[in-house]
Amino acid sequence: MPLKYILTDRRFLIVLFLINLFGTVYGYIWYESQLAITPAIFLPFVPDSPTASLFFTIFLLFFIAGRNIPYIEALAIMSLFKYGIWAVVMNLLTLYVDGSLPWEGYMLIVSHGAMAVQGLLYAPFYRIKLRHFAVAAVWILHNDIIDYVFGMMPIYSKLTDHMNQIGYFTFWLSIATIVVTYFVTLRNEKRGL
Repeated sequence: MPLKYILTDRRFLIVLFLINLFGTVYGYIWYESQLAITPAIFLPFVPDSPTASLFFTIFLLFFIAGRNIPYIEALAIMSLFKYGIWAVVMNLLTLYVDGSLPWEGYMLIVSHGAMAVQGLLYAPFYRIKLRHFAVAAVWILHNDIIDYVFGMMPIYSKLTDHMNQIGYFTFWLSIATIVVTYFVTLRNEKRGL
């Protein structure tokens, strides 16, 4: 069975939508304690992964209905890829630093790895143009500034001792994300502004 058929099968899309919806809700609950101490102005930028999942959930809802929403699609692919990889790396780093990882950490590795992959798998179905791409690129770079200049990054126990290195890694992950998104959505496409 071709991958395109699976990715566009209505039953599969509904299951994927429900999984992402559940993951989004779980993610916001996971951030609850940090959101409680976050100044209101920074609230949209703190729960990175659930917001990425929310963008993709919205994309899926419209995709099931046969519609495209390119700004959400651009935000979804960039944020899913970036924060999917970021969370996998942070959990592996936690395992390295602490010497162990609770079961939730392994679940986060699998679920966030899947986030990064699903964002890329649906790239052929996005209708992203340069303006949508630019807005999403600014969003993820701006998020880095909020996280590492204003100190709003996700709290990861002992990893706070390595914030400068994590911030540096995250910046370059954002650049890599922008490049990957360009190659899978805009390269060789004649799409206007």
